[in-house]
Amino acid sequence: MSSIQDLTKLIIKFRDARNWKKFHQPKDLAISLMLEAGEVAEHFQWKSEKEIVDFLKKNNQELGDELADVLYWVLLISHDTGIDLTEALLRKMKKNEEKYPVKLAFGKYTKYTRLKR
Repeated sequence: MSSIQDLTKLIIKFRDARNWKKFHQPKDLAISLMLEAGEVAEHFQWKSEKEIVDFLKKNNQELGDELADVLYWVLLISHDTGIDLTEALLRKMKKNEEKYPVKLAFGKYTKYTRLKR
């Protein structure tokens, strides 16, 4: 499995070989990320739970391609804005642990602001 740094180097090399950095302002990267996330959602839109299970059996690679597109843009944004994704995720998970203590959140979908403290 490749590290985040290895994957980032791969996509930067891809982008730079095509001279595309000039098109990659943070706003445009964020829009591209949202568009690709929308393409992930499209695979599930209007499908019943059974249809989703059937779809994933036949089209898992297609969904994987869309998820890879999302990761591509996440990695570019983090690279270009100087954000260490590993550090950011660890910091965010710590915040989530505080917002959603197991004792209060176990088995619930309730937003942290509505959990009984």
